[in-house]
Amino acid sequence: MSAPPVRPAPSARRPYAAAFRALICAAAVTGVVIDLVVGEPPRVLSYFTIQSNILVALVLGASAHRAWTGRPPLSPRLTGGTLLFILITGLVYHLVLDNAASGFSMTDDPDAPVNAWRTVSNQLLHTVTPIAVLLDWLALTPAGGLRARHAAQWMLYPAAYLVFALTRGALLSPGDEARYPYPFLDVDDHGYAGVLGNAVVFGLLFYALGLALVALDRTRPTPRRNRISPPGAGGLK
Repeated sequence: MSAPPVRPAPSARRPYAAAFRALICAAAVTGVVIDLVVGEPPRVLSYFTIQSNILVALVLGASAHRAWTGRPPLSPRLTGGTLLFILITGLVYHLVLDNAASGFSMTDDPDAPVNAWRTVSNQLLHTVTPIAVLLDWLALTPAGGLRARHAAQWMLYPAAYLVFALTRGALLSPGDEARYPYPFLDVDDHGYAGVLGNAVVFGLLFYALGLALVALDRTRPTPRRNRISPPGAGGLK
């Protein structure tokens, strides 16, 4: 008689990682919902900020479930790409869009009334989630899974977003303030040549950031895990 097949032992549960990732997911969802409620949903959904935070909510939510149930982690290419896109969101906001010296500032009129809910969403979407996802990657995500080719693959999304933003702008009426989501993509101000030039500069910077994440992933130590073994696998680890 042949021996019965041996089933692989289930992975250890990681409740602390699950809890932290669930909080990140909640922060992203809260920020997105606030913006959808206080703004115009079609316009809100056109922003890279919103799209990248929706990705964070989906990926970190799935990662939280896997950590809680002891399932294998998501692909490093997916989690690394999510980290890159949300870092782009945070860095572009703080260094470019919220910086009057950048030439592409979207800072509101200082005399305009402050919307407290929008202030909360700005902090959640541009500060809290980028920092939290970076901390999750550094402290709770296994190292060594990224490859240089992933940095090039990640650039497909910013390229697709550029096509989306320009196509959407071409379809909206001239003079519509919602026509282009960001000043550096505004064809009315810069022309297509200027916008493509801006896109090349930003694209090269994003690619360099992606390569930096790959290099860091290859050199950083694998984090120590706080985890609970499944039944029959021994005691606490």
